[in-house]
Amino acid sequence: MSDTTTKFTPKEWDELRAAFSASIMVNTSLSSLAQNLDGPDWPIKAKDETAAKYVELTHAEMLEMLALKGIAGKADLLYSILKETLAFDAPFGDMVEQTQVAAQKDNQMLKNMTRLGIAEDFPIALTALGPDTLEFCKMEKLTTLGEFAIFAQNMSQNVIVGGDFRRLLNALSHIDEQTLAEFLPFRPGTKGLHLIECLAQASRKPDAAAKAATATSWFKDDLAALEAETKAGTPLSRLLVVLHDPAAEKAVVELLKPYVKSAAEAGRKSGIGSLFGWFKK
Repeated sequence: MSDTTTKFTPKEWDELRAAFSASIMVNTSLSSLAQNLDGPDWPIKAKDETAAKYVELTHAEMLEMLALKGIAGKADLLYSILKETLAFDAPFGDMVEQTQVAAQKDNQMLKNMTRLGIAEDFPIALTALGPDTLEFCKMEKLTTLGEFAIFAQNMSQNVIVGGDFRRLLNALSHIDEQTLAEFLPFRPGTKGLHLIECLAQASRKPDAAAKAATATSWFKDDLAALEAETKAGTPLSRLLVVLHDPAAEKAVVELLKPYVKSAAEAGRKSGIGSLFGWFKK
């Protein structure tokens, strides 16, 4: 028979074990937890004698387990260790969260992105990073530039990264605009990211059409501005000249076909058949 007399009720035990199951201390030995508190030690010193072995048990099952281990009557001590540890664990968790927030505020790459007008939520999938780096970001669940910057800052100094990952990291850290323009739809000398450059980079990918759809959705304001300007009579070629690459300009116009319906007509009205002659089917 187990000792069923405890100073806490089954309901209080259920509340405590539910809370402790999410604690970062759940797999720490009870003896170690006890030694961090101003109370008696836990009678079993084994490393695998952890809170995890008890928090899945009901009040009655927990008492039975203690009895089977020959430490019947230690339920109140167990309850006390878990409750006091949880009281310490909660503020510790808050401290960790506050530290992470503070670290994010001190992230130089995020500060530089703000300075350059580069949105933290810009999708990694729309960058011109190579396949290996994109796969690495996918494995690490990095979906935005902001997540990339935070991950890079928190990354252990013992982790060696190279290739595009390292180049983008360095470019963001030191504001290397030319290198940034290789990987992001960034226009050196100006702020922000741009649809035209994004489409130019997308055109060099095997899934260009799909990326164009994502890009036009993300750059809705840029797309609307392009549509308005071409409707007003501005040749699309004049808007694309920022690319300084006739082949890229042609590829961008091709990707814009489904989205800027007035482009071909605007070009014909402006009398520039050289750029748009190929555009007509």
